[in-house]
Amino acid sequence: MLNPFPDLLTFSFFAPFLLRLALGVVFFDFGRHTLTKGKAQHGALFEALGLRPGTRYALHLGTLEIVIAIMLIAGIYTQIAALIAFALSLAAYYLKGKHGAHIEHRRHLFFLTAVISLSLLLSGAGAVAFDAPL
Repeated sequence: MLNPFPDLLTFSFFAPFLLRLALGVVFFDFGRHTLTKGKAQHGALFEALGLRPGTRYALHLGTLEIVIAIMLIAGIYTQIAALIAFALSLAAYYLKGKHGAHIEHRRHLFFLTAVISLSLLLSGAGAVAFDAPL
């Protein structure tokens, strides 16, 4: 079957950039929330998992989420950032099922972030990135 808009395929190199930007914004919001309003909530989750003190783990998680967001938005070590984002998204998806009261976001958001992360892991950074395509 023919593609209805073949001229748009010229810009396919920008698709990973758009995914990177979207995932970076979402992870920045995750990190901001974890470090501010959600600090106690995430701390309680870590306490429920047996990791004490939970607020220290929440601080580390929020910082990691913001670092991942910066890496994704800038296109620095995109595949490494995508791999970590994928692991965090899968963990959050699983933990939302087990400890749903401690996690504010819905499971479908974690599923989408996992799929986007996996896509970036497989496709690379795309346009407007410090990562050079091989």
